[in-house]
Amino acid sequence: MPLPKISEARELSDEKLAEEIVAVKRQLFQLRLQKATRQLDKPHQFKHARHRLSQLLTVEGERKRAASQPSKEEK
Repeated sequence: MPLPKISEARELSDEKLAEEIVAVKRQLFQLRLQKATRQLDKPHQFKHARHRLSQLLTVEGERKRAASQPSKEEK
């Protein structure tokens, strides 16, 4: 399973982006729970989930910074 591309995250709407962030955080919690109870079969899923979460948070931050900066027309 290849790592997800950030271009996929950039195509999401703001609402879907927020939903995806919550879903990935929930997935990481479940993975930690499985690890603690020694039920984790695929430890590489941690890397994929953390990578996806960082992509989603990066896109969210980019959008927030773009929204907070005044455009050239407003100056």
